[in-house]
Amino acid sequence: PVRLGALELQHRVVMAPLTRMRNQEYVPVMDAQVTYYEQRASPGGLILTEATLISPSSGSYKLAPGIWSDEQIAGWKRVTEAVHKKGGYIFCQLWHLGRASESTYEYKGQKYPPLAPSPIPMAEGGEIPHELTLEEISKLPEEYAHATRCAMKAGFDGVGEWPFQFSRVSHLC
Repeated sequence: PVRLGALELQHRVVMAPLTRMRNQEYVPVMDAQVTYYEQRASPGGLILTEATLISPSSGSYKLAPGIWSDEQIAGWKRVTEAVHKKGGYIFCQLWHLGRASESTYEYKGQKYPPLAPSPIPMAEGGEIPHELTLEEISKLPEEYAHATRCAMKAGFDGVGEWPFQFSRVSHLC
């Protein structure tokens, strides 16, 4: 056993975040998604979710999940309930793709360009990201806070941001 904040884990085997790409329109609604996490849950064990986008503008990965809308909260709630039913804990990994995003995929009819601190593409010849203004940068913490509140509503035991700096949800809100 090991203590992680307020959690008492029964063992030290933690499922690392793995990109599953089993979603539809940024929502973990498919039964396969619920089953995937449920199969890996264990009493007192900890699961870190796949990278989960914090807002529509945080990246465009067609099959990656998000955590900013009521529909997504409901989808994730199915996952967290399945993990909790088996006695496990689950943290949501929050994600913003930055310049690694591409504007080739639409969310609800709108395309979002990659966002970055400078207009330098991810790779030579790649899409040039939109250079964030100071005003746009100042909105990013609220997007993370909103995603954290959504994760709480979905029943997560904690949240973290890549690269794997995890905290208890209750300490962030």
